[in-house]
Amino acid sequence: MIELTGTDVDVLREAFGQAGYTVEGVAARLGPQANGALARNETTLAGRRTSSGDALDTIIRLFLLQRDVPEALVLQAFPGVDLVALGIIAVDGGSARALLDIRPYAEDDRQWWVIADLTPGLDGRREPMRSDYALGISSASLSLVNLTVPIKAERALDIGTGSGIQSLHLSNRVNQVVATDVNPRALRLARWTAALNRIELDVREGSLFEPVRGERFDLIVSNPPYVISPPGEDQLTYRETGFAGDTLVEQLVRQAPNHLTDGGWCQLLANWTYIRGEDWRDRIAAWTGDRSAWAVQRELLDPSEYVELWLRDAGVPGTPSYTAQYDAWMRWLDAQAVEAIGMGWITLHNVAGTLDAEEWPYEIEQPIGPHVLRRFERAEGMPADLTGLHLVVADDVIQETTGRPGAEDPAAIVLRRQRGMRRAEQVDTVLAGFVGACDGDLSAGQILAALADLLDRPAVEVLQDYLPQIRRLVVEGFLDY
Repeated sequence: MIELTGTDVDVLREAFGQAGYTVEGVAARLGPQANGALARNETTLAGRRTSSGDALDTIIRLFLLQRDVPEALVLQAFPGVDLVALGIIAVDGGSARALLDIRPYAEDDRQWWVIADLTPGLDGRREPMRSDYALGISSASLSLVNLTVPIKAERALDIGTGSGIQSLHLSNRVNQVVATDVNPRALRLARWTAALNRIELDVREGSLFEPVRGERFDLIVSNPPYVISPPGEDQLTYRETGFAGDTLVEQLVRQAPNHLTDGGWCQLLANWTYIRGEDWRDRIAAWTGDRSAWAVQRELLDPSEYVELWLRDAGVPGTPSYTAQYDAWMRWLDAQAVEAIGMGWITLHNVAGTLDAEEWPYEIEQPIGPHVLRRFERAEGMPADLTGLHLVVADDVIQETTGRPGAEDPAAIVLRRQRGMRRAEQVDTVLAGFVGACDGDLSAGQILAALADLLDRPAVEVLQDYLPQIRRLVVEGFLDY
């Protein structure tokens, strides 16, 4: 591939714009059913909807469906740019096929195009992936986009940028974005993605924080190659490294404070091992040290489930080497005393504090980033003495009660949030009464004193019993101040 020039960018943008090759344009052309099938890597219905030969159909077939199209139609859709010389397509006998994936992408009112390697697995086909494969838009990359705290920043760092998805999003609210990767091919495609979208991006090659030695950032994000696999020649750069176990993630977390400004943020997707005889929370707490952090485990897999997941991702099932690779991976995990693998995310705020680590496999609101930011603000800004706070119930909180009809008291009371992490907290009648009285008029201390009087209990006892529970309700957003 040669480099993308300013003229190439202008022609490509003009061609995409004239054809209507946007998220909305593709969705309108395909319709809901075909668009949904394509999201599941099935192209048959989309193929039936794109046979007109116009520019939009040609571009969809070429890049999204990975189908051969007549060279003449490609020349009509992209006049003035040599896609063959750029390495974007190949031509054979008058038929053109895509060598790269270029697809529209949107956020709010921003329209982008992302350049990456071809999406594997269309229509059930699986070919071996090249070791330097550059991943495009994926569920993992979108998870990190949704997790990122919505702050304005001077400088941000995107570690393991791949095709540059995170950098696109950061460019909206960060003055300077530095993108790094160990994969030269990925860096070239990230430069192309940035150029095509007219975004300034400082692209550097290297591992972890090596390319930014001595520099600090307000925000660091990473969708790193976190897959925990044995060392070998068959590794895929976008998901695996030569680091043993989960030490890549460990080093990212441990080193992050040295590259963050005071009050800066580091957010990353991660896998971590459950080592025999150790608690995963303690292991991550050793990584985050004395910094304020929150680790959320979204999924837990046993070793066999984990190996099967990533062998499928690489398209290995059905090949002659499948059982041998499966067995070798399992033997390696067993030798490392790995009992399970956790999958989730870690957010580190570069202020003094401790780690809060939890399992939360339930549905959450997206984007979750604004709620992550607000949770840290509540937890870090809450005074030691809550009795003087005038609390109010969050607008999204509902109360559910269960019990036998006619019973004097409910068997269970649950407070449930409809937003953010969508938590549910079971409370007793006293705490439910406290929450019901939180309208901002009386202080927490006054409400608890009134409840103590009503229950004929010593006020100090009620304070001791309920203030820790109230603190948790404030941290989790049921109550605010």
